[in-house]
Amino acid sequence: MTDNKKIYLAKGKQESLLRRHPWVFSGAIKRADQPLEEGELVDVYTAEGEFIARGHCQVGSIAVRVLTFDQEPIDQAWWNGRLASAYAVREALGLTDNASTTCYRLVHGEGDNLPGLVIDIYGSTAVVQCHSVGMYLSREQIVEALRATYGDRLTAVYDKSSQTLPYKADLGAEDGYLLGSGEGEEVVLEGGHKFAVNWAKGQKTGFFIDQRANRELVGRYAKGRNLLNTFCYTGGFSIYGLAGGARSVTSVDSSAIAIELVDRNVELNFPEGAPHRSAAMDTFDFLRTVEKGEFDMMILDPPAFAKHHKVLGNALQGYKRLNARAMEKIASGGILFTFSCSQAVSKEQFRLAVFSAAAIAGRKVRILHQLTQPTDHPINIYHPEGEYLKGLVLYVE
Repeated sequence: MTDNKKIYLAKGKQESLLRRHPWVFSGAIKRADQPLEEGELVDVYTAEGEFIARGHCQVGSIAVRVLTFDQEPIDQAWWNGRLASAYAVREALGLTDNASTTCYRLVHGEGDNLPGLVIDIYGSTAVVQCHSVGMYLSREQIVEALRATYGDRLTAVYDKSSQTLPYKADLGAEDGYLLGSGEGEEVVLEGGHKFAVNWAKGQKTGFFIDQRANRELVGRYAKGRNLLNTFCYTGGFSIYGLAGGARSVTSVDSSAIAIELVDRNVELNFPEGAPHRSAAMDTFDFLRTVEKGEFDMMILDPPAFAKHHKVLGNALQGYKRLNARAMEKIASGGILFTFSCSQAVSKEQFRLAVFSAAAIAGRKVRILHQLTQPTDHPINIYHPEGEYLKGLVLYVE
């Protein structure tokens, strides 16, 4: 038995939980036996009074993020077990002791049965991002579980939750070290390539780990091509393109800070120079300056155009407009990598937007590859919404 407060569902609203979906929506709840506080552990019961799940209470449309469907204590042993399980998956993937790749995702929210939590590993530092109040209030247990999993191999844990927590929670969260210390930056390896990652000042946890496999594919197509990498951030695709033998690489991002990081990463990997140029410029503005046929390979990897369904229509128009502009400019026989990281956009909706863009541009287009997130960003089979990254590799005639 526990002292957790109880939430009772409306009659017939338990079906998704019986299918082990890890969210309880506010509309499914009939009542709670006591006033609830955001972030606390609650037990969820059917209308008939049968226990069905235990999780973190949350304000909003997702009212409970489920941690377990069993009546088990959420104690330190539980946290240790969940992180050990996540580690075992990365160990099976060959990521935990890999001399050529020293950065990977250890915990991917619902995909690792830890909804609201992301942990990325950069060398000997773990960077934690909490997307729910419940996870934020559990940081001490998370740090202890990380120590139990990694031992002396882990020297620091950095919390970067200030920008990912629900803003209405008003927790006064500040980013900083929960364990150890450091400069907030480290040069890591991915596929043998060097990248300067700044988790203190960079976007997300400092590096877009989720494009690792897709960057490798870019490297395989790049030889002899003139590559344009838009929304380039720290230049991951640019580095792989150069390493793959691209004739030239142009990196474009609206952030001057990102462009500085791109140039630094190019220098780290190609100290004797490389056929690379960069521009701190809006991608749409840059594409207006491009001559048709100037590039025969392009990367379109924009930030999420739709962070929720209310702006889905505008987002799809944005994807259509961006892809049409690129298809109008790319050389005949060109290779176009195009992505959406918007969870609200389905694979079918993204493909339709790209199909519409091809029609607008009047180009013949073939799909060569359908891309998704890498294996250290697993998808819970009961939570298909976790497949957020969609990508297509296109051959444009």
